[in-house]
Amino acid sequence: MGARCSKLSLCFWASNIKSSLNDLSDIEKGGRDGKDALPGFSEFSLDQLRAATTGFSYENIVSEHGEKAPNVVYRGKLDDDSLIAVKRFNKSAWPDSRQFLEEARAVGQLRSERLANLIGCCCEGEERLLVAEFMPNETLSKHLFHWEAQPMKWAMRLRVALYLAQALDYCSSKGRALYHDLNAYRVLFDKDGNPRLSCFGLMKNSRDGKSYSTNLAFTPPEYLRTGRVTSESVVYSFGTLLLDLLSGKHIPPSHALDLIRGKNFLMLMDSCLEGHFSNDDGTELVRLASRCLQYEPRERPNAKSLVTALSPLQKEKEVSSTS
Repeated sequence: MGARCSKLSLCFWASNIKSSLNDLSDIEKGGRDGKDALPGFSEFSLDQLRAATTGFSYENIVSEHGEKAPNVVYRGKLDDDSLIAVKRFNKSAWPDSRQFLEEARAVGQLRSERLANLIGCCCEGEERLLVAEFMPNETLSKHLFHWEAQPMKWAMRLRVALYLAQALDYCSSKGRALYHDLNAYRVLFDKDGNPRLSCFGLMKNSRDGKSYSTNLAFTPPEYLRTGRVTSESVVYSFGTLLLDLLSGKHIPPSHALDLIRGKNFLMLMDSCLEGHFSNDDGTELVRLASRCLQYEPRERPNAKSLVTALSPLQKEKEVSSTS
């Protein structure tokens, strides 16, 4: 497994990744046409998904595809050879089949190049499954925290931040908020090496466990008070992800804010990036993270202003391992 991962990392970062810093109007519908167009949302039979995943075999489990236990994500292949990710819920997650179908159909209406889009579902008996585009190049967690060949480039970290902000802005424009915590497992890389937000976190009202992890240090303060996830809560989580991108570690927001208040910006920076990023850009990203992590939700920026702030930082049109 280690050798395979190392080879994957080398191939992943060795390829030039072309940038597409388009307006959200160009991002909708995945920006695809012709044979590359995504299919509409479909309802699959359990037999179809069982065949696609070779009987939900252990070998097809994708351990880091944006989700963790108790629900399992499998790699699969449909009859037309298209690759899919199949999330199989714990049996208690969605007791109301009608609610599950309504939620899945609503999320399935979204189409964006910034999402790992939902293309179908299955609801038979007690089985509840979601079907999404398969992202072959693993998660942000893998490339940011567990790299083997080389660390993630600064330009790619900036791209992750922008593309994720664009994904949130797109979802917001469609009236679809994120319903679970935003973290490095929910950011996936497609076949071209571009980051996408997992659509699985857009499903709401399931008994899929708590919206936020039990680690209170990373939980929005208002969620601790109300137990509700709001658009401002998602921006707070976005701020914690900016800290991840800056530091290459999972730093508690309270500690990061202490460093920021003490003007120790460079203490936050990943030592692997030394000499490979602009201090001005680093400072700007730190300031943006600080705004996202404000205690009062109303003092945080919205998704559209995040896009506006991050767009000027994208200075490299191509991101390669040799840059």
